[in-house]
Amino acid sequence: MIDRYSLGKMKSIWQEEFKFETMLSIEILALKAYASRKVVPADAVKRIEKKAKFNLKEIQRIEEKTQHDVVAFVSNVAQYIGKDARYLHMGLTSSDILDTTLGVQLKAASRILIDDLEKLLKVLAKKAISYKDMVCIGRTHGVHAEPTTFGLKLALWFDETKRNLARMKTARNEVCLGKLSGAVGTYSNIAPYVEAYVCKKLGLKPVAIATQVIQRDVYAQYMATLAVIGASLEKFATEIRHLQKTEVLEAEEPFGKGQKGSSAMPHKRNPVICERVCGLARLLRGNSVAAIENVALWHERDISHSSVERVILPDSTLALDYMLNKFIEVITGLKVYPENMFSNLSKTRGLIFSQRVLIALMNKGLSRTKAYDLVQASAMQTWRGEGDFKSNLLSLPGVAKYLSAKELDKIFDLDFYLRNVNKIFAKVGL
Repeated sequence: MIDRYSLGKMKSIWQEEFKFETMLSIEILALKAYASRKVVPADAVKRIEKKAKFNLKEIQRIEEKTQHDVVAFVSNVAQYIGKDARYLHMGLTSSDILDTTLGVQLKAASRILIDDLEKLLKVLAKKAISYKDMVCIGRTHGVHAEPTTFGLKLALWFDETKRNLARMKTARNEVCLGKLSGAVGTYSNIAPYVEAYVCKKLGLKPVAIATQVIQRDVYAQYMATLAVIGASLEKFATEIRHLQKTEVLEAEEPFGKGQKGSSAMPHKRNPVICERVCGLARLLRGNSVAAIENVALWHERDISHSSVERVILPDSTLALDYMLNKFIEVITGLKVYPENMFSNLSKTRGLIFSQRVLIALMNKGLSRTKAYDLVQASAMQTWRGEGDFKSNLLSLPGVAKYLSAKELDKIFDLDFYLRNVNKIFAKVGL
């Protein structure tokens, strides 16, 4: 089932309460850093920490007048602190607080997404091992190619998810940044030790250099990572959607008791979860483009990025969290139909063994061109519905001259295609 606790946690990260609590923590940590160097009286910092709080409605009321969220926040907190409020926000600019808060939010969001990916890995590993030897047809261009196993499909997804987990961990490390260096990043009214102190306490890395803001290529890279993970989920979901087609029906996403597939057609069982995953992947890609557009700002900053990020960062982390949880649900409850896999293997009446026949004829001394023409002639006859592939090969003198019925029986052996499955599983760590 979907992890609603995970989704609830992700939602809370982007709510105003969490944001302002983090902002208040940064303000107090900055004061503690000052106090450690006796720039601000330690007693004043203790009083501030004891009294400091905020009221969301009051912040909103003040912001209606000031049209500035950080000014409204600082003003509201100051109301609770009293005369010691003169030390609050000392030497800081709004982006010092906002970008460092964003680092905390993205660190927390990334932890949830990493947990989701680790859960998906476990589910994929279990399913891949379960279906390791279940033979099914491999398709290229949507057309039957050669036999593979359903376990190999899942092992491929497992391997790709491992890469996505590594990407997510890298993205988290790159985006967990803090910045407290003043109006244009020169530490003109705040000392570097304040930034170092605050970031260490928050588990963030101070940026090497900034303007008024942390540079937005950092967030563009993060959003691109979310989009790549979404693209992988779309790829997996698209495969299930194809396999769930009525005329294929090799696998199917879970269909719950009491679930309805259509308001008009009671028989319908649609891959709605997988379709939802595919649709949300488009959202992630679109948001990643918006993040790239945010990289170019005027001079030391403008705020054209700010309104965009207030939408795309919460939306993308929430969407990916949802997608991962829903796809875990799909894989956990996936319905697999071995009998249909075997039936589909036989639909082309032996054509899937054509490459082995081609190689066997070449091993008998025929040129590749001559062998290919002979095999293709029999294959096209089979495509037209004129008998099965093996019989058509034997009826062709150019083939029968080199390959006996017994040799063709050996060539038409599914086990040959599965002989390296264990090695592949070992390579991907299963």
